Amino acid sequence: MGELTDRAKGLANEAAGNIKQAAGKATDNASLHAEGIAQERKGEAQQAKGKVKGALGDEI
Repeated sequence: MGELTDRAKGLANEAAGNIKQAAGKATDNASLHAEGIAQERKGEAQQAKGKVKGALGDEI
């Protein structure tokens, strides 16, 4: 995957994670809230990967 693909997927996962966290909080569902946190962290990692690829090139 390229830099932009990683960053776009990262943004999507962060957004979905935030929605799950909010839904989990609103419904008092700790499992859904935790799932949202994990998905948000995954998105943050994907964004970081994309930034590294941008700095070093897509061939890494």
